[in-house]
Amino acid sequence: MKLAGIACAGLLLLAGGAAAQEGGKAITKTTISLGTATPGGGFPVYGNAFAEVMNAADPALSIEPRNTKGSNENVPLLESDQLDIALVAGEPSYEAFMGIGRAATKLKILTAMYSSPGMFVVRADSPYKTIRDLVGQPVAFGAKGSGLPILSRYVLDGIGLKQDEDFKAIYLDRAGDGPAMVQDGRAAALWGAGVGWPGFAAMVQAPGGARFIAPDASEIARVRAKHTFLKPLTVPANSYPNQPAAIDSIGSWSFVLARESLPDDVAYRLARTLHGAEAALCKKLSQACETTAANTVAAAPNAALIHPGVMKYFREAGVAK
Repeated sequence: MKLAGIACAGLLLLAGGAAAQEGGKAITKTTISLGTATPGGGFPVYGNAFAEVMNAADPALSIEPRNTKGSNENVPLLESDQLDIALVAGEPSYEAFMGIGRAATKLKILTAMYSSPGMFVVRADSPYKTIRDLVGQPVAFGAKGSGLPILSRYVLDGIGLKQDEDFKAIYLDRAGDGPAMVQDGRAAALWGAGVGWPGFAAMVQAPGGARFIAPDASEIARVRAKHTFLKPLTVPANSYPNQPAAIDSIGSWSFVLARESLPDDVAYRLARTLHGAEAALCKKLSQACETTAANTVAAAPNAALIHPGVMKYFREAGVAK
């Protein structure tokens, strides 16, 4: 870490201050490192849009996206103060907060990103119609360090299937490698989540097109009964080309998490800037339309997990008590 030259607080951040101009006066930039994931996935797309909009909204901020291996790496990087903020999928966030398979984390929520209804995508000419049709087939479940394989593991477990035993599970080095594997037959299906996910977009835009396979209503009910933290979510109609009907599925909310030691005034400033620029972020990236103060309050497992600096802003803005 390096000491950032922040005149007002002398805060410990991961990169140094840099000069900027505002109203003709020199100001000191607050540099914030933002962990995303491997190229070709949804997190780098979101992270780049997030940084661009935030930096434009507050010239004294310099948010710098950094590719990582994804959610499973971002959590320990935050805990060791090697990142200021990072994108973490809902399932790794839940496991970290609840102390599942590890000690409970002290990381805090900066904002909810977007909901992530999980589903498979196959080639349009594929013979597979249901999740059980894919049993025994090679399936790409996402990048090794991302949250996608964790979501799929919970969903499959809920309907009585084991990801690494009932499927020929493929874990990618790069999220962007998945669509080509389905298109050339190395994989029967690709697992992904959400609206605007690059892997889904690549599949539906490929020659021949693609189809989605999601849990049916009875499977969703079974998953929810076993894993109550997962929520019913919907991919709206026309979220992707040639997807005329809404797709009901199940999933969770992804978050921007902050290191425990991120000062309250920095978190407050980030929240104020972000939620003042909600419309600009929505215009920049469709899935980011869900990045709102109200959704953050609703999506957090409990309010105590939201950063105190963010909660201060939320109370002032009237979106939290």
